[in-house]
Amino acid sequence: MGQTGDDGDRIALRDHVIEAEIGAFQAERGVRQRLRFTLVADLARRVAEDDDVDHVLSYDVLVEAVEAAMAGPRRDLLETVAEDAAAHVLATGRVARVSVRAEKLDRVSGALGVEISRLARRGTPAGPVLDAGGIGRAVVLGRAAMADPGLGAALDRLEVADCPVILCAAAAPALRPVVGVAAVQRRIDLLALDQAAWELAAHEPRACVVGSRTELLWGLRHGQMSAWAPSRMVADARDPAPESLNPAHLATWLAADLNLDGVDAVGCEAPGVRQVRLADLGRVAAWQQ
Repeated sequence: MGQTGDDGDRIALRDHVIEAEIGAFQAERGVRQRLRFTLVADLARRVAEDDDVDHVLSYDVLVEAVEAAMAGPRRDLLETVAEDAAAHVLATGRVARVSVRAEKLDRVSGALGVEISRLARRGTPAGPVLDAGGIGRAVVLGRAAMADPGLGAALDRLEVADCPVILCAAAAPALRPVVGVAAVQRRIDLLALDQAAWELAAHEPRACVVGSRTELLWGLRHGQMSAWAPSRMVADARDPAPESLNPAHLATWLAADLNLDGVDAVGCEAPGVRQVRLADLGRVAAWQQ
C-alpha cells in the first residue's frame, strides 16, 4: 500500500485501531465496533535534510486525519470516512499522494474495508505546517507572577477550565550578562529566556519545557501545558522574528505563527497585550473578555 514505483519519501500510520459507532445496517446502530486505519502519505519533498522536527510533516497529521474524519455526525460508510481522512492529509499541501485503508474488525472473522488513493491537485503549492486553528493562548508570566504562591492555583484553574496554554516566562536580569557584540548579546538574551522556562518548570512540573513548533502544537491538542523555550525557534525563524526580546512581544509573534486565540500577560507590561491578574487567570469570564 502506498507504493508509487519511485524513490519518493513516505510517512505512515499503520494498524491504528479505534472504537466508534458506524454503519448503514440497523444491527450496527447503537453499537460501537473496532475500526482499523492505515494511512501512507507520499511526501512532496524529502522527509528531512536535517534532524529538525519542525522541518518535517508530523506523524500527528495522520492521526488527526482519522480523528477529523470520525468527528461530527454519525457516519454510515467507511468510504466517506476514508475520503475525509485523505482530504485532511492533502490539505496540508505537503503531500503528493495519500493512501487510506479503513477496515471494520468486528463484522466477520477477518476484516471488511475500503482502500483508496488520492493525489494532490496539480500545481498545489507546498503549504505551511498545520497551526492551532485559533485554539489556545500564550500566557506571559513576569518575574513576580512566577514567584507568586498563587501560581499553582491559577494553573489548576486553567486545567479545570480546559484552557490550553503556552507559558512564556520572563528572564531574570541577572541571567543576562552584557557583551559588546549585538548578535552575541541577542543569543545570550534568548538563552536566558530558555533558562527562565526551565526555572518555571522546576516550580511547576506540569509545565513541560518545549522548544519546537511541532511539540507546542501537540501540547495544545493533547492537554500538555508547555513552557516555551524560544531560542531555537526565534534564531531559526524563516519569517522575520521580532527584534524585541521582550517576552510579551515574542509571545505575540508566537501566537501569530501558531494561529493561537490570543496573548495574555501577568505582571509583564507590553503595548497591545491584554493584562490579566493572576487571580483571574483561568476564570472563564476573564478569559473571554
